[in-house]
Amino acid sequence: MTSLDLALIGNGTIGAFVDPNADITWACFPRFDGDPMFCSLLKARTGAPDDAGFFAIELPDRVRAEQKYLHNTPVVVTRLTDSAGGAIEITDFVPRFRQRGRLFCPMMIVRRIQRLAGHPRIRVRARPAQNFGEPLTALTCGSNHIRYVGNALVLRLTTDVPVTAIVEENAFFLDDAVTLVLGPDETLQEGANEVGQHFLSETTAYWREWVRELAIPFEWQDAVIRAAITLKLNVFEDTGAIIAALTTSIPEAADSSRNWDYRHCWLRDAYFVVTALNRLGATHTMERYLSFILNIVAESADRPLDPVYTLTGHRLSPERIVESLPGYRGIGPVRVGNQASQQTQHDVYGSSIMAATHVFYDRRLVRQGDESLFRRLEPLGERCVTLFDQPDAGLWELRGRTHVHTFSAVMCWVGCERLSRIAKQLGLADRAAYWCNHARQMHDVISTRAWNARLGTFVATFDGDTLDASLLRLNELFFVTDDDPRFAATVRAIGKHLKRGDFVFRYTTPDDFGTPSNAFLVCTFWYINALAAIGERDEARRMFEDVLQCRNRHGLLAEHIDPQTREQWGNFVQTYSMVGLISSAIRLSQRWDQAF
Repeated sequence: MTSLDLALIGNGTIGAFVDPNADITWACFPRFDGDPMFCSLLKARTGAPDDAGFFAIELPDRVRAEQKYLHNTPVVVTRLTDSAGGAIEITDFVPRFRQRGRLFCPMMIVRRIQRLAGHPRIRVRARPAQNFGEPLTALTCGSNHIRYVGNALVLRLTTDVPVTAIVEENAFFLDDAVTLVLGPDETLQEGANEVGQHFLSETTAYWREWVRELAIPFEWQDAVIRAAITLKLNVFEDTGAIIAALTTSIPEAADSSRNWDYRHCWLRDAYFVVTALNRLGATHTMERYLSFILNIVAESADRPLDPVYTLTGHRLSPERIVESLPGYRGIGPVRVGNQASQQTQHDVYGSSIMAATHVFYDRRLVRQGDESLFRRLEPLGERCVTLFDQPDAGLWELRGRTHVHTFSAVMCWVGCERLSRIAKQLGLADRAAYWCNHARQMHDVISTRAWNARLGTFVATFDGDTLDASLLRLNELFFVTDDDPRFAATVRAIGKHLKRGDFVFRYTTPDDFGTPSNAFLVCTFWYINALAAIGERDEARRMFEDVLQCRNRHGLLAEHIDPQTREQWGNFVQTYSMVGLISSAIRLSQRWDQAF
């Protein structure tokens, strides 16, 4: 049965998932939000002549499969053994390294197959699809390559495997090692084997050097490193945009119709990723994203910000359903685009200001924030003042109704509060006073209307009586202090009403699609952090260790989890979840200087 027990490979241009049998089950071309030319994650392989959308390396009569990442890299190695003792090793990666003074991250997947023992006989089945699962237009061959021709894109597979063996899917004995290089329709300057060896060596060295420069906590180092690499793989290198996940339409729960396309850049989610990587010392991502967001702000000077944008900073096309893919385990629909782009979500203004705040304080950065940048951010602050007490869809993107959401209001307050800090940092006393005054007034309103005295807790909406997990962020946004009794009361109320086992739901009230049945993983990390903040550190550590056990074999997390079966659901890999892991590890780990 299809599952999310997958390894992610990528390079900032494309990403792909490799299953435990070394099948590539998902990869979009020519970039993250492109056509999924490998899409068996959302459709079953039938083996029929017109079946398409997979890239398999098969060892007939296989009896054992093992898989792991190479240490501190996104290079995955799969070992397959047959009943006669024949064994092969498949190394899958997407090239990324510095070359001639610039970053080389091509639209390319490299697969190297090495004989380890015996006389293994293998079969290579490469069947890219087009238009979300439909067969390609044509296939042509050269002496050492195959061209897969689609309506919008042509891929070339260059290899030292006999071309006929791949085209006819004939099994053959593997004597030593072979290489498959799938990429643009361009001639390689060297043979596939030489290119594969060189790219593997350079890519491995690049990632290990990148990891060496991270400032990681003492405890849970492997988990944090894997999360950091994974976040980096969700950054579109060309523009600095950060996608929420590499997949579309993995359902939040079985038969829930909660199937969404996450291959886009949410301003809110991207802020969380930038902050997490910045805390680990990976500042380049923040600098690239700042350029991305400032371009969006400039383009949107005369209109509200959307919650989500394309990888190149444009508005999304209308959401649509594709009928050519049945969906994960046959659970549809499969959606392309996201209706959230048409929603009003007021927290985006605070998120954008918060993302830019770093550059006014972080002296490591090449580009420092100045008065010119501050002036470009002030219009976002004016939107915060106007909109903080107005209804919106909220961060959970309700499709059928709007409210004045506490989180959205607090994020608008954050925007003004951070502008006051920035102005003070720049020595702009009048602007600091202006924004401080707005922030003070907004804080008073929110504190009154978002606090339910009868329940003794902050609530999800102004003058409301329900909870949502975003209230766990109030202290980390500096709206309240860790020792504020109102915050402690809110944390305990959320633990009582939204927690199921060791997992926290976003909310438990019915929405447009019914009552949620699975927990949102990042909310559990928020709850863990909140527990630590109010002094319940031992319980926080216990819960954190428990959640770590729910990662797949490669240390990766999806968006949702079934609190009973602990099976992961939702789009994968979810950046929110990996950010939550990093933030909790940093908060809970003992310090390096206290560890010895």
